[in-house]
Amino acid sequence: MKFSLFIHMERVDPTEDQRQLYEEMIALCEIADRGGMHAIWSGEHHAMNFTIAPNPFLTLVDLARRTKNVRLGTGTVMAPLWHPIRLAGEAAMADIMMDGRLELGVARGAYMFEYERMLPGLDAWNAGQMMRELIPAVQKLWQGDYTHDGQFWTFPKSTSAPMPVQAPHPPIWVAARDPNSHEFAVSHGYNVQVTPLHLGDEEVEKLIGHFDAACAKFAEVPRPKIMLLRHTYVAADEADAERGAEEVNRFYNYFGAWFRNEREISMGLIQPLTEAEIAAHPFYSPAAMRANNVIGPADEVIARLNRYEEMGYDEYSFWIDTGMSFARKKASLERFIRDVMPAFS
Repeated sequence: MKFSLFIHMERVDPTEDQRQLYEEMIALCEIADRGGMHAIWSGEHHAMNFTIAPNPFLTLVDLARRTKNVRLGTGTVMAPLWHPIRLAGEAAMADIMMDGRLELGVARGAYMFEYERMLPGLDAWNAGQMMRELIPAVQKLWQGDYTHDGQFWTFPKSTSAPMPVQAPHPPIWVAARDPNSHEFAVSHGYNVQVTPLHLGDEEVEKLIGHFDAACAKFAEVPRPKIMLLRHTYVAADEADAERGAEEVNRFYNYFGAWFRNEREISMGLIQPLTEAEIAAHPFYSPAAMRANNVIGPADEVIARLNRYEEMGYDEYSFWIDTGMSFARKKASLERFIRDVMPAFS
């Protein structure tokens, strides 16, 4: 099983300097590269200080100049916001600029907040249909002289300009949850990214069950790869693990508030949650985060990841977005590289 880092700029306080936050994010990525991680993933979000990521290709191209070995992936671009010709060309240009290190991950998007602002009237179903039309079109544009007449896009014979460095094209990943998404990805030979979010390992098993069922259904297609994305904190001791669980619980309370899209937003920041609101959440709690996410001392983390490897996951992505301070993120990542990864070498 390979290990990667999943990361964005996070801004939760109006006093935080955005340039400093970016440099701290880059510093964590440089640690991941020096430490031998396989890849770094960064996604796309808009008008949200909670996750600042307006164009992952910009971030990844910058990282390509600051790192040596890691693969660099979009985790993920939002399909409804891209025209196939534009995505094919920009991804290919990024692959050239990154010396052939691009991994292209695509999703339908997650937040209604973003749909309302970028494509008013869009819902999750149509966003998913757009993703299913977009990805094969991008793949065919990389082959060249492709004419498209679809539900969402129509264009005459076109070829991606430029073409990617990697042949036949950069690896393609699909963010999948329901069985239909797994079947779409596997039937086309695309790799799969999954996350159980705040849920426990029963969800991890269910997600790879969908993937395995899709692989069995499309047995003629070579098995793609599957990556598991989980919030991770490698603690110095049990007290540190409990503190990490409290921080991840706060993160998920804000994640849930953004997702519900009911709270006042000003200057890209959501109206702060009160301690009472956080304590009253019906299923987020520090205890649930400690049990469900990969939070604990190194030996506990190793045991958890061993189970994921046994389930059949090819890659584990360390989701470091937690609202923690840079110092605490850095210490956890360094413990992961020093104390956890060697157990899998």
